[in-house]
Amino acid sequence: VPMGVLSCMKYLMFIFNVLVFAGGTCLAGMGVWVAVDPAGFQDIVATRAVLSTGAWLLLVVGIALSLLGFLGCCGALRRSRPLLLL
Repeated sequence: VPMGVLSCMKYLMFIFNVLVFAGGTCLAGMGVWVAVDPAGFQDIVATRAVLSTGAWLLLVVGIALSLLGFLGCCGALRRSRPLLLL
């Protein structure tokens, strides 16, 4: 495999993982927003229990995606197979 292809794949994986990290950060931010100020979302969701559960779910999924995106970025830059497989 030519070196240029490997370099291109490295940067494409880095960009993809940055997007995953950004998406996870946005989800975590939304989860915090809904948990702190649920008044704006009560019109959308019928019960407060569903809103609270949804906020925590967004927060947990967002943190998990942010962590995976960060580790993927590190793995892509260092060409670390274990980090990329994680």
